[in-house]
Amino acid sequence: MLSLVDIHTFYGNIQALKGVSLEVKEGEIITLIGANGAGKTTTLMSISGIVPPRTGDVLFMGEAITRVNPDKIVSMGISQVPEGRRIFPYLTVLENLDMGAFLRDDKDGVKSDLDYVFSLFPILAERRNQAGGTLSGGEQQMLAISRALMARPRLLLLDEPSLGLAPLIVKQIFEIIKKINSENNTTIFLVEQNANLALKVAHRGYVMENGRITLSDAADRLLANEDVKKAYLGI
Repeated sequence: MLSLVDIHTFYGNIQALKGVSLEVKEGEIITLIGANGAGKTTTLMSISGIVPPRTGDVLFMGEAITRVNPDKIVSMGISQVPEGRRIFPYLTVLENLDMGAFLRDDKDGVKSDLDYVFSLFPILAERRNQAGGTLSGGEQQMLAISRALMARPRLLLLDEPSLGLAPLIVKQIFEIIKKINSENNTTIFLVEQNANLALKVAHRGYVMENGRITLSDAADRLLANEDVKKAYLGI
């Protein structure tokens, strides 16, 4: 479904990604783990067109999207849930969700997807007329995920969904991530510092260090890898 081929991404003269290549197959949950500043978020930004690679190729369903505008990438079927959630704080829950469906014109489909996200997160249905900025951190993360789902993506990019959340809420969020993958066959690319949790829900994983992919394997094998245990699992 998605291929990154030798991408090099820069912020000005500072190189953040150094020849990153990886692939995501349809129906998978893939996780990218690594230390803070390793380049994980930049990888997602390169896919979604927000920080396009200077060289290399990003392919989605066999089509190059390396120089495609972010709104077009969303319409092609890729949605990103950004780090820190970034909901619209002064809009209501319902208005935030409407923004997620902004590029769609299938009213019946939008209504169906709205019902679906409310079934995933009933608290959002209860608070549909409440301003997004008044929600708790966990509820805002639920809203950010739901907003992305309202675009009906084939590939969902999740950037640090556990960041700043209580363990009980994190557990709930990750259960929903698995549910979205299994029920909708939505492919998920998960960036996460909580490597233990991420590898437990993923099918495969990649390890990133200093802008480079240094290791890739099945998630269960990465969990058992001694170097990964020492570096990222605190074991």
